[in-house]
Amino acid sequence: MATLDIFETLGPKEGQISAEIWVANYQEGHHDKPNLIQAGWSIAPSYYGDNRTHFVVGWTADGYDSTGCFDLKCTGFVPVNYAPITPGDTLDVKSKITIKIFKSKDDRDWWLHFARGGKNLAPVGFWPKSLFNTLDSYADHIQWGGYTSSLLGNPSPPMGNGHWPSENSATFQDLQYINEDGMVYPPIPEHGIQSYVSHKECYQVSRFMTNKFSYGGPGGCTN
Repeated sequence: MATLDIFETLGPKEGQISAEIWVANYQEGHHDKPNLIQAGWSIAPSYYGDNRTHFVVGWTADGYDSTGCFDLKCTGFVPVNYAPITPGDTLDVKSKITIKIFKSKDDRDWWLHFARGGKNLAPVGFWPKSLFNTLDSYADHIQWGGYTSSLLGNPSPPMGNGHWPSENSATFQDLQYINEDGMVYPPIPEHGIQSYVSHKECYQVSRFMTNKFSYGGPGGCTN
């Protein structure tokens, strides 16, 4: 669970900017083909046809090799009636959204709840446990963060709002774990929380403090 800042003005002509929560189970001996569910926001002109920020969800049972998709492009994620948002919908900029992903103790499916501004969380839908072969039981990996991509040889786009981690940059706030009984509790940095940045010359992440971290950067990487 987390609350994410929403941005739009840095939409690239090509490529993608995203901020999401990933919940996964990495199969023993098959770490390149995880069972995975994800939700957050994304700017992806080639996918959505515009430079606006969209609410995105996704799933796969083999690292998107032959299963899974984003939003409602295939059978998988099941939306519910009267949901506060539909996968693929546009989001208001300079706002915040709260995302909660948890495994229901009743039906054992993975549920997604959503709220604007951290208030009035409500169900969006669920990923049936039958979609998966390892995530049907439990998750062994949770990730909060940003992601960018660009066409080969093109500079990578900015991440977050384009600022290096600071008081003025994009954040993930109110990070929480959810146990099998549905209770929420804060992650403890010294108990397995690690940060990872693949291109430190273009992006960075702050220290994790009081259930919050900032992230982002101007981009510009071509390797």
